[in-house]
Amino acid sequence: MKKIHAALIALIGLILAASLFAGALHLYGSQKTLPEDTYLAGWNIGGMDIGEVRNGLNTRLEALEAVPLILKAEGNTELTLTLKQAGMTYEAEHFLRGLKELTEGRLLDRVRARRSFPRSWSFGAHLEISQLQNSLSPAWERESFGIPVDATRRITEDDRVVYTPEKTSYEVDWHGLELALRAALPTRLSTVDSLQGKGITLEVPLAVQEPAVTLRALKDQGIERKITQFSTSLGTSGPGRSFNVEAAAKAVNGTMLPPGAVFDYGKAIEKAQVEYGFREAPVIVNGKLQPGTGGGICQVSSTLYNAALRSGLEIVERRNHSLPVSYLPKGQDATFAQGYINFRFRNNTGKYLIIKAAVQGRTLTVKLFGTFPKNVSYSVHSQTVEVLPPTDKYVGDSSLPPGGTRVLQNGKTGYVVETYITRYEDGKAVEKTKLSRDVYPAQKRVIAINRGGMSRSTLPESPKKQLVEDGVRSSQQQ
Repeated sequence: MKKIHAALIALIGLILAASLFAGALHLYGSQKTLPEDTYLAGWNIGGMDIGEVRNGLNTRLEALEAVPLILKAEGNTELTLTLKQAGMTYEAEHFLRGLKELTEGRLLDRVRARRSFPRSWSFGAHLEISQLQNSLSPAWERESFGIPVDATRRITEDDRVVYTPEKTSYEVDWHGLELALRAALPTRLSTVDSLQGKGITLEVPLAVQEPAVTLRALKDQGIERKITQFSTSLGTSGPGRSFNVEAAAKAVNGTMLPPGAVFDYGKAIEKAQVEYGFREAPVIVNGKLQPGTGGGICQVSSTLYNAALRSGLEIVERRNHSLPVSYLPKGQDATFAQGYINFRFRNNTGKYLIIKAAVQGRTLTVKLFGTFPKNVSYSVHSQTVEVLPPTDKYVGDSSLPPGGTRVLQNGKTGYVVETYITRYEDGKAVEKTKLSRDVYPAQKRVIAINRGGMSRSTLPESPKKQLVEDGVRSSQQQ
């Protein structure tokens, strides 16, 4: 009997202990407050009601996103945004999942969650930089800092080379700004109240925005001064010829030659034909003047040839006219025949070269600007070494009396000319070089004759292919 009584007492004690333990577990796992000494990003939430913490957390995260961000930049530029407008969002999903485990699920799971509940928590901060880029857009950059302006070079009417420096501007250094912003972002909920009053001030890192053309780049091209100029007179040129000279000069004007580049007069003439066209004026065809298109364009090539010589430039291609010209000494002209004869020279100065060409009044002037030693100069001298007398050419004319003659065209004397160039340094001649030996063929005297019964007959000359100098070919000549 005693044994049964003792067993009953033990069983009842065990049941009571189990009930007490179960009650304790239930009380422990059903608590509505957080464990003591629990912190969320510096916010002491230990012992606080879980529902109150949830509401307070949302309020504080929204308050963080509403913190003012004051962005300051060059020139007193200032822009104020909220952190949310700048692309910042905050969340505490990991912490909220921990709260859910404390209040939901089976009792043993809640007890286990409370026992292992961490005492220190952080929250997530996410930056979407593209949102800030929409606010600090290229348009904002232009309005705030302006746009870069290229350096310029101009040649004044009195032939001075004047440079204007470039103007730089700024653009946002986005990598630097993102790093600075992440470093300045609040990471503690305990600072929310203090930040609401003053916000976060950040200096926007900027990168200098250079223009496409800088003063240094322009000056490195070497356009330092006027090297030389050469002029020829239009004399009594008619309107058509004057127009053609000016059109060719406009096509040449402003040409910039890089170091080592070759100037091609043929390309300039093509440009003039497209942009200005040419008018009727006398041209040279097979050594004779006759009406044509573009007469006068060789005055530009010849004037440019003389300027190039006096700058020590390398002449790549040049030929004299078949007739002497009135605006230059014999041996110092440069003819042009489209598709056959060209004028070309190379820029061997080691720097860039600018050609200026213009007609003012009755004068054509070519100027070269670049880099050239100030103590060096050139002179050009031509001399006739042989005179070529004209020969006679007879053509039949039955209207004349037998044996009678009549001069139809006077002949012209021809010349063989040698041209020399002399280089001077500090005013002293140091080198003399033969430039060319040019032949200006004599023009035949044409005589009409009625040979009657004379035995000698005149053989017709074989026709020559028409070579148009000092002009351009017409569609019939092409």
